[in-house]
Amino acid sequence: MAQVKKVALLTAGGFAPCLSTAVGGLVKHYTEVAPDVEIIAYRYGYQGLLKGDYLTVTDEVRAKADVLHRFGGSPIGNSRVKLTNKEDLVRRGLVAEGEDPLKVAADRLVADGVDVLHTIGGDDTNTTAADLAAYLAEHDYGLTVVGLPKTIDNDIIPIRQSLGAWTAAEQGAKFAANVVAEHNSGSRMLIVHEVMGRNCGYLTAATAAKYREWLDAQEWVPEIGLSREAWDIHAVYLPEAEIDLDAEAERLNKVMDTVGNVTIFLSEGAGLDAIIAELEKSGEEVPRDPFGHVKLDKINPGAWFGKQFAKRLSAEKTMVQKSGYFSRSAASNEADLELIGRCTELAVECALSGRSGVIGQDEEAGDVLTNIDFDRIKGGKPFDLTQPWFTSMLDEIGQGAPKPLQH
Repeated sequence: MAQVKKVALLTAGGFAPCLSTAVGGLVKHYTEVAPDVEIIAYRYGYQGLLKGDYLTVTDEVRAKADVLHRFGGSPIGNSRVKLTNKEDLVRRGLVAEGEDPLKVAADRLVADGVDVLHTIGGDDTNTTAADLAAYLAEHDYGLTVVGLPKTIDNDIIPIRQSLGAWTAAEQGAKFAANVVAEHNSGSRMLIVHEVMGRNCGYLTAATAAKYREWLDAQEWVPEIGLSREAWDIHAVYLPEAEIDLDAEAERLNKVMDTVGNVTIFLSEGAGLDAIIAELEKSGEEVPRDPFGHVKLDKINPGAWFGKQFAKRLSAEKTMVQKSGYFSRSAASNEADLELIGRCTELAVECALSGRSGVIGQDEEAGDVLTNIDFDRIKGGKPFDLTQPWFTSMLDEIGQGAPKPLQH
């Protein structure tokens, strides 16, 4: 490959607590090892790439790259754009009728003089990057594409730990501490903490575990009503597990009668099939995004489950709270900062040597941090319900071993 003279960055998909850090990390490492390489950043992900809308990384930005580590969100902006969904792109005015979006993107990279494209995103972002990388290779464009795995769901195959997921769980636990404090704002209180996670229960499980670590560190005064039992989680529901509403209602009624309140940690994708079936049966349209995913914010699973359990538990008050945006827009914690640092260093190394792929800990190769071929990257990795830390937690809260959902 010819010498790298110019690289471009983009962040895409939903936010995660790693985007700003990853942008800062890439800028910092290029400045350290290849200071003459020009850097641009496409605004709002693939949308900016298609439109040729970008920011230039100046010397002032390079000097302050570490500042980006202190913030959540993405300084260069995100969007949800799928380069193979021509109809959606035409409708949004991002390509003209009859144009091939992959060719538009490839030609834009050439026109902008880009040798390397860094994509920072989840499974949709990286599968889109894979489509683009394949197109570039097939048509001899000679560009390198290096992805970084971002998703709070931690559901990218075959990557052990996606960037930002640890932070999101920690932030969700902080959110929960204040929300669960509401358990005495009324008698027979039902609290539903809805956590992000469309098809994967990782974040809900990890958030519950982090929250219970916080409980372990507290001192309690049950004589005045400050008891761990009231502050604890009483149920954790994930997309991968069956939810027997009647059996759970019977169990949780005993908790409500004894403790005086019930707190549920619910993954937003849990029980989704049942909710969709009910909506379709009633003739309602199920809203979907450009990738075909159900728009969970429109369906509101937390409210649906709150309604189901409120009736069964004779709850006098129900509170549904969502930690998603609070968690996903946080600045990276120390664990993520360390992992992102290692990943961005390797990403720059691979880019300068012309090796395309996604940087991550390869579960199929002993969790070694490496450059994984795009054709091995897939979304939808389910959470492993049999992990000891998770089954032990369910045993401790009285829920018992989960039954895998049968499709």
